[in-house]
Amino acid sequence: MRSAGVFILGYAGSEAQTLGPVGPARTMIVALASPRIASSLEDGLARIFRLQQDASSRGAEIICFPEAYLPGLRGQDFEVFAFDRAHQEQALQSVAQSAREHSIATIIGMENISKDGHQIVSYVIDADGTVQGYQTKNQLDPSEDRFYVPGFTRRMFEIKGVKFGVAICHEGWRYPETVRWAAVRGAKIVFHPQHTGSTKKGVRLTVWGAADSPYYEKAMMMRSRENTIYFASVNYALEFQEAATSLIAPSGDCQAYLPYGEEAVLVESIDLDEATGLLASRYAPNRYEES
Repeated sequence: MRSAGVFILGYAGSEAQTLGPVGPARTMIVALASPRIASSLEDGLARIFRLQQDASSRGAEIICFPEAYLPGLRGQDFEVFAFDRAHQEQALQSVAQSAREHSIATIIGMENISKDGHQIVSYVIDADGTVQGYQTKNQLDPSEDRFYVPGFTRRMFEIKGVKFGVAICHEGWRYPETVRWAAVRGAKIVFHPQHTGSTKKGVRLTVWGAADSPYYEKAMMMRSRENTIYFASVNYALEFQEAATSLIAPSGDCQAYLPYGEEAVLVESIDLDEATGLLASRYAPNRYEES
């Protein structure tokens, strides 16, 4: 791996560590935001606004935030602030307004309070503040069953003519078909909002993709490589973070990642012509039918 010729500064003075070159072909600039856990709705919104502004000032066209960032993923080792239907509507309206003010499309991880219970979703908002819709988390981790109900649909999104999908945390780690679903439908990139790690205990990682590290970063590489598309995995800034916020190129190589545990935003250019979807397009489900 070699360093690209671009030096990128993250929020609060952090440095993104760039591991690969950015191609000269047709491009889109994407931003991956790693905020710290929000202590309140007001605190969470302030962090979102700041990172949206930072990313927009550096030319990003779309920014993605972690899984269930508002109000935070339940069942972890931190308190989740009160969040009801009124808070949900306030949060979505506020993030959409900020997206419009900063002219940046936004993928924001939130809770959706449905008639069946709380769902984990990622809303997709256009740069003009229009809400396209949301992707539900359909494959829950077993530990999440007591807090959330699953969704049952998948959908594609599009920004400036670029198609993309969203697979949320456990889905992208252990259910690769969630990523392939988008890839076979023309996605150039799949965004992967996640929460992986702890605020209180664990091992502090220092080397991306190390053999003795948790498997998560290796899984990122496979989701990209097995589909020939970009894979953008977005984690919280955690004290003991088990996976970096990372952009993986269609080759399966890590193009860039954020330092573990630092609140920052990674801004990178993706080469759309490299995201051919070749391996995804060769998927032949008819060859798996029982004889």
